[in-house]
Amino acid sequence: MSTWYRRTATIEVGLRFGVPAVAAGCLAVLVSAGLSTTPAVWSPVSPWAVAAVVWAGQLWHIGRQTGRAELGERPVRYLFGIANTLSLLRSGLYSVVAGLAVAAPTAMVVWLPGLCYGVGIVLDTLDGTVARTVGQETALGERLDMAVDTAGFVAAPVVAVCWGLLPPWYLLLSVARYAFLGAGWLRRARDLPVFERPDSDLGKYLAGVQMGFLTAVLLPVVPTGLGWRLAPIILAPSLAVFGRDILAINGLYPPNCGTDAAGHSDDA
Repeated sequence: MSTWYRRTATIEVGLRFGVPAVAAGCLAVLVSAGLSTTPAVWSPVSPWAVAAVVWAGQLWHIGRQTGRAELGERPVRYLFGIANTLSLLRSGLYSVVAGLAVAAPTAMVVWLPGLCYGVGIVLDTLDGTVARTVGQETALGERLDMAVDTAGFVAAPVVAVCWGLLPPWYLLLSVARYAFLGAGWLRRARDLPVFERPDSDLGKYLAGVQMGFLTAVLLPVVPTGLGWRLAPIILAPSLAVFGRDILAINGLYPPNCGTDAAGHSDDA
């Protein structure tokens, strides 16, 4: 057995189990000891536990999809390049946001969801730029970016709803994202073609609007009533685009009817 094989096999196991466990433990200590959070009166679990589980879940999901053949001759450098490190940091921030969903919104923590989510958005703009600039665009980076984006679009609305900053039906944003991913998975599982979405940047623009809106709502400078009034106006276009894209990958949206199937990117 070659040295490369043994080393990558060890790293592969570490990615699936070791890294998620260590990261979850570190985050649990940070949230429990460093952020002075206390559970909401209705929550049977602590914020540190939720944050740890969410981060471990993200890292396990990515590690499970990363095989040794992908790691190359320099697996550590491949895994922890600058761009991937920024994405991992963003993943940790979104996990903290998820943990705060079950925290009491005291004066000590009321700024944390908006700050963590906002910093994560800044890192989101940086990691892709860094990857393109230093030549570190990788399949792992794309998967990591998608997983973190999805986690963010779940964590931020959940906190906003749990803290009464947005109406419960705003969670349809998170449901729609998973519905889109699930529709693609279902077609692949059934060996059906997955068609391309319309060639449009509208989804990306609306995702940016959602990120900005959620950050503003999570910061205690925006009146809660204003957030509730704007919620349907902000949410409706995104749901419409998700619906369009679900129809498109099923070959039911007019621009793609009758065309040949092709793989598609899941970034929305």
